[in-house]
Amino acid sequence: MQFYLPLQESKQKPAARALTSEGTDDARDEEWMKRAMELAERAKEGGEIPVGAVVVLGDDLVGEGCNMIRASVDPSGHAEMIAIRQAAQRLGNYRLTQCTLYVTLEPCCMCAGAIILARMKRVVFGARDVKTGCAGSALDLIGLPKFNHVARVKAGVMEDACSKQ
Repeated sequence: MQFYLPLQESKQKPAARALTSEGTDDARDEEWMKRAMELAERAKEGGEIPVGAVVVLGDDLVGEGCNMIRASVDPSGHAEMIAIRQAAQRLGNYRLTQCTLYVTLEPCCMCAGAIILARMKRVVFGARDVKTGCAGSALDLIGLPKFNHVARVKAGVMEDACSKQ
């Protein structure tokens, strides 16, 4: 039995905008984070820890998920894991080298490992997790140069709103 969320095309794609000097687009990042926050709300309504995640390729949503640990009786049922699995299946490739992951809470060590193995281009997260965050708060596994891949990380996008979920 699979507990994946059916992929729903975003109601509105973020408008194309010029990139900043960091190679990121703040307005686009906020738009995709809003979708991740909608998914976190869905998790909360289902009695889960409210975390939502989306995987984006260019301007296209290719994977999304919310925490489903209790519903799926699966410790790997994190929003990031669900979104990454869905994106890989949809794209037919486990390497998501041109994709960006947007997630409302800083990824844990398990999710950081999946991000590294999928070779995600970027990770954008909202709230920091000082206890278990592995994108710079508790540890920085995603940025560790000893691994075969290092994703670019952007922290604190809509941090206040994400922290309140």
